Amino acid sequence: MKIKELREMSNEELKEKVYLLKEQLFHLRRKKAVGQLERGEEIRQVRKDIARVYTIQRERELGIK
Repeated sequence: MKIKELREMSNEELKEKVYLLKEQLFHLRRKKAVGQLERGEEIRQVRKDIARVYTIQRERELGIK
C-alpha cells in the first residue's frame, strides 16, 4: 500500500484499514505456525502497512502535514 493512497483516506477509513490489516496479520501468523505459509515476507509487508497507517494517524493528531 502506498503512503499517498493512505493519506487520501479519512480517519474512519484508516481505522477500518488497521482492523483489516491486523486481521490479515493474524491469519498469516496462524498459517505460518501450521506450516502453510509459503512466502514469509507477506507478514513483514502487512506489519509495515500497519505502521504506515499508525504514522499517518499520529501525524494528523499532531497536525503535521
